[in-house]
Amino acid sequence: MSPSQRSTSKTNSPIVWPLALVVVGVLLLLHNFDLLNSFNIIELSPLLLVMLGAWILLRGDLRTDDARKTFGITRGSVESATLDIHAGEIDVHINMLPASNQERLIAYRSYPTPSRPQLKVDGVHTSLTMKRANTPWFSLVDWDMLLAQGLPWQIWVTSHLGKISLNLAEGIVAAVKIATGIGDIDLITPAEALDTIHITSVLGTVHIRTPKDNTSHITINAGRFVNVYVDKTRYT
Repeated sequence: MSPSQRSTSKTNSPIVWPLALVVVGVLLLLHNFDLLNSFNIIELSPLLLVMLGAWILLRGDLRTDDARKTFGITRGSVESATLDIHAGEIDVHINMLPASNQERLIAYRSYPTPSRPQLKVDGVHTSLTMKRANTPWFSLVDWDMLLAQGLPWQIWVTSHLGKISLNLAEGIVAAVKIATGIGDIDLITPAEALDTIHITSVLGTVHIRTPKDNTSHITINAGRFVNVYVDKTRYT
């Protein structure tokens, strides 16, 4: 099993910081010519927060370099796998690889560099672990990955702020446990589940969708302040 890595093509840097410098420079120039008599540079301090927020919105990250990397891990002789994710405030997106791609065990479409998933192999079983604690605090790139079809996955994902979305419609799972604090959870149930899927969110919204050809039994343990909405055309 050998991981291969390649950098994504770099995108053009946003113009937030240059534009902000131009604005500040113009204001200072006008002030020097007494055209802004009541101008106070300290009053511009909230502009730093505005620029920081705009930077995150445009890039999705605080890093100044190209923070998004992709890489994949070949499947080899693996017959089952565990994916263990502790995401913190980072969003997680999990989908399935195309059925035609039998060589890859997992493909990461984006993850925060320089962090890489920890890989452990035990016979024909492989465990992949991703921890927010191993990622630079200023890196906010989403964790976006594709899992191989045709083998049972154990999937454990936790977060306190990040959103977790899983499209497992074409997959097989041995066990799934998803838990968030205030982060939302969006799940499309798998084609086959060997055990009960457990989903918990303290304050977030949980959205569960089942493919039309699948039969599912969903049990909801809702608190006093929780609202439940059901598509009555599909569920009894």
